[in-house]
Amino acid sequence: MDSATSDPRATPAPGGATERAPLARTADNGLKIVIVGGFGVGKTTMVRSVSDIRPLNTEETMTLAGRGIDDRSAVPGKTATTVAFDFGRISLDERTVLYLFGAPGQERFWFLWDRLFSGTLGAIVLVDHRRLADSWYAIDRLEHHGTPFIVARNDFGGPPYTSAEVREALDLDPHVPLVDCDARSRESSKGVLIALVEHLQRLAAGTATAATAAGAAASAAATVPTAPETAT
Repeated sequence: MDSATSDPRATPAPGGATERAPLARTADNGLKIVIVGGFGVGKTTMVRSVSDIRPLNTEETMTLAGRGIDDRSAVPGKTATTVAFDFGRISLDERTVLYLFGAPGQERFWFLWDRLFSGTLGAIVLVDHRRLADSWYAIDRLEHHGTPFIVARNDFGGPPYTSAEVREALDLDPHVPLVDCDARSRESSKGVLIALVEHLQRLAAGTATAATAAGAAASAAATVPTAPETAT
């Protein structure tokens, strides 16, 4: 899968450079989202495609020292890998900024995940349906932390599988959204972020409804008169 992306946000500047919109000085509300998944599923590509700024990435060239450690059989053309995390930013409005963190996929870097999950609003689990088992650990850690997430199936081609088959393979709860995407496309990646935000809104609404119902039940119970004690 080619990871090249187009960037319609950058405008030509004198000297051949590009100009990008700076962060507004009024921005004071930062929201954090983490993109996780197996090795080579497109996390770095997604951060690159959707970020308003030139992303920070920690990709390093893969060398022979990694032979036998990193399984490249499913991604033979991959020559670089993330060794810490990717970072991008999206300005939602003048006051609210979305920060994107792409987690490294190899098992030897999983110890970083728990720190990346700290303070996270929600997460995207990016999967390649040809090797779904690579995503099990990400889902397990998110469920362990109680972090809301959705699953995005990146378009790598290959044999088609139905959503029901993917859900069964990943043992997804019915309430967890499963969407399709092309991580190389800004519009497609934006659609994944929108799906996550809508999922978080539904969860928040459900929590508020449950809290309201519990409060109403407690209030009703408090106003129910107790039967007078019978003298013995």
